[in-house]
Amino acid sequence: MKDSLNIKTTKAGQSRLAETDFRDLPFGKVFTDHMFVADFEDGEWKNFEILPYGPISMSPAISALHYGQAIFEGMKAYTQPDGSVSVFRADKNFARLNKSAVRMAMATIPEDVFMQGIAALINIDKAWVPSEENYSLYLRPVMFATDPVLGVRPSSSYKFVILANPSAPYYSNPLRVKIETHYTRSDNGGVGAAKTAGNYSRAMLPTVEAQAQGFDQLIWTDAKENKYVEESGAANLMFIIDGKIVTPEVRETILDGVTRDTIILLAKSMGITVEERRVAISEVLEAIENGTLTEAFAVGTAATVTQISEISYEGKNHVLADPATRTVSPAIAKKLNDIRYGVTADEFGWNWIV
Repeated sequence: MKDSLNIKTTKAGQSRLAETDFRDLPFGKVFTDHMFVADFEDGEWKNFEILPYGPISMSPAISALHYGQAIFEGMKAYTQPDGSVSVFRADKNFARLNKSAVRMAMATIPEDVFMQGIAALINIDKAWVPSEENYSLYLRPVMFATDPVLGVRPSSSYKFVILANPSAPYYSNPLRVKIETHYTRSDNGGVGAAKTAGNYSRAMLPTVEAQAQGFDQLIWTDAKENKYVEESGAANLMFIIDGKIVTPEVRETILDGVTRDTIILLAKSMGITVEERRVAISEVLEAIENGTLTEAFAVGTAATVTQISEISYEGKNHVLADPATRTVSPAIAKKLNDIRYGVTADEFGWNWIV
């Protein structure tokens, strides 16, 4: 991609690549040598730079710290058979980031800033993109408010940063999940459909409590009645009931997941019926009991397709069919991986070759 932004580049003096063990890549802990940064000041985006990865100087009074104006995205880049690197569905992540920005009263990101920033970062750190199966370069675009003012109002200045970290699979085993009916992740009229930092901080205590009970994640329910399935901690949820994929419809309390959309489109292309609608907890539990629920899985950028092996509700554990015996979601996951890694034709035009 042509650099029309005139991105200034300062290379790291010493690469950390040689000292990085690519067999041990805990999610979100190992970062590449560089990062992309840009500033929104005086009504325009400026100061486009590739810098060595490291601390950013800022005032302790910036409004992101005090009033929560912070949004982000999660994306992945993959090594292709010819050695090139592709970013998966970057256009959809770009659109969702700006949707979050509008909801949080923040400046929107121009497409050239988003795309050229990603391209510049990948090009300088291309050697960091893993080539092993199920590995990827995780990309984290993040924007936060930087006005050094204590006052409850939208900031007039923002910083946009893109980080990259080589990543192994996020989950290595099927999940034991608990249906949460006390705490809530989001509510009508709130910011549940925005990928904003506050949604995740709100979920931390309930998640920690569930993990202390031996669960990996939660299934969030609606804030009004606690009767309907919404999403998991870092992923959307899907169930196969009577041979059909059933998944909660996107609404203002549920994030419009990129992987969710991808799985739905792939499933339909494979002749699998998909129902997007309200999904009651009672329906899920009844389908487990009568054997019509054959698969349950979480889908997200980090999680990709992760099987759910057990669902707990009000102290009762419901064990699902052995993930090793499942056929539908693994077939969809394989087709997804084949497209992302360039093994099969990208019939949907999802891969952006950087």
